[in-house]
Amino acid sequence: MKNIDQWIPTKYEFRNNKLRGSRNHKFLTISSRLMADITASFYQEYLRKYVTGKLIDLGCGTVPFYELYKDLASEITCVDWPNSTHKNKYLDLECDLNQPFPFPDARFDTIIISEVLEHIANPELTWSEMKRILTPGGRIILSVPFFYKIHEAPHDYFRYTEFALKNFAVKNNLKVLELKNFGGLPVIFADIIAKNLIKIPFIGKGCCNLVQRLCWFFINTSWGKRKSSNSGITYPLGYFMVVEK
Repeated sequence: MKNIDQWIPTKYEFRNNKLRGSRNHKFLTISSRLMADITASFYQEYLRKYVTGKLIDLGCGTVPFYELYKDLASEITCVDWPNSTHKNKYLDLECDLNQPFPFPDARFDTIIISEVLEHIANPELTWSEMKRILTPGGRIILSVPFFYKIHEAPHDYFRYTEFALKNFAVKNNLKVLELKNFGGLPVIFADIIAKNLIKIPFIGKGCCNLVQRLCWFFINTSWGKRKSSNSGITYPLGYFMVVEK
């Protein structure tokens, strides 16, 4: 990773030892905080459990998880593609993830690919290449949205179900270690409402923030957890996955 000494938190930040979406609107829009907070909780839990050795962050953007994995990996390589809207100074290599990767076989122990697969037009090749560059016992850690708006258009191609994700793993002889849905109806409703409220002049930002705060409170109650868990099976906001070679 280039310019490590210049890295600063962007999309995610720590607050009271918990990773959450940034409250700086320059790095994360107010209407995306709820999804970012939920996604952050998964990465904080599972990166500590599964990251080892030489790590590559594919579609890394501004390397938002660096603070989580910097002390877990022995080496960090940051890769993004020319079409990314997140130009940054941390890249080791710029390449198109729809093409064969310019790395030798069994080069990395850990692959991070967070909210990137939906932007890949040729996912079959990407999965095959990820397997190829993984060491035996290496892991891929990923997340993808499902019920979520079109973003980074026109490079937004797919939404994956858990069955599609499992199918990619099976086709590439990868063992599924974790596959969890997140969100459910309460979060989906709150996310859609927030993303529309924010457009209202003067009061939009405040209303957007309030809706997300109320939803966060609700999904952390016992009833809210059950409602989210039950509805998340058929109405997921997204998925988090870990597979092993």
